[in-house]
Amino acid sequence: MDQRGGHDAVTDPIKTELDAREHKLGLRAIAIYEAAKGVIVLISGSGLLLLVHRDAQAIAERLVAHLHLNPASRYPRIFVQIATEASPGRLHLLALGALIYSLLRFAEAMGLWHARRWAEWFAVATGLLYVPFEVLSLIRRPTWEVFFALVTSLGIVAYLAIRLRNSRRKERA
Repeated sequence: MDQRGGHDAVTDPIKTELDAREHKLGLRAIAIYEAAKGVIVLISGSGLLLLVHRDAQAIAERLVAHLHLNPASRYPRIFVQIATEASPGRLHLLALGALIYSLLRFAEAMGLWHARRWAEWFAVATGLLYVPFEVLSLIRRPTWEVFFALVTSLGIVAYLAIRLRNSRRKERA
């Protein structure tokens, strides 16, 4: 019992169970987010394989036109230029990179779903890797998308870092 007449937070089974449920829900939300990133990259990598032995430039130009994008603006122009320079070897290499990235995201998602400590550490490390690039991108060209990506990365890293610190304190006690 604590000084207020209630149960100590460390020994209160209801509080401990609620913390565990909250932690599990948080980890599962992050796991779904990481798995979604893996699926998006896997689909993109598969799309690259569809471009092998095809006129990638023509396909890119049709896609830009279909999406009603200005082909002279920065990103559509870069997209068409990359498609122009795409060789079958380069496309295979990019697809392989997408596959490896997706497998890492899926492994992380499974680990987080099952509340594995290694997955929490991995998520903190990989989340921190994105932050400098997102900050640089936000400085160069601030958009809501980049701001959202930065806030999401920082939120995930902070949540997991706090949970890892708290679980380490509980182990020591």
